[in-house]
Amino acid sequence: MKMIRRLGLATAFLLLTATGLAIPPGAAAQGCALCYQSASAAGPRAIHALRNGILILMVPPAFICIGVSYLVYRRRNLHNESADETIQA
Repeated sequence: MKMIRRLGLATAFLLLTATGLAIPPGAAAQGCALCYQSASAAGPRAIHALRNGILILMVPPAFICIGVSYLVYRRRNLHNESADETIQA
């Protein structure tokens, strides 16, 4: 049973990796000409502010991801423990 599960996870990982590599970089809309021109025409202070803004906007999703990962890690065996208790009782 464990072997089948591992094979399934490996297959899913390979499919996701292949899909990610198959998508062209321009499909993510990261090459917006208007944004690029306005950022390159700005002065050094505006570029510095833009970089700081990007970093600030990355912090909340990172903390949310870390928090969810921590909760999943802490509660990973909660379902198995409750099932074992009902079987033994």
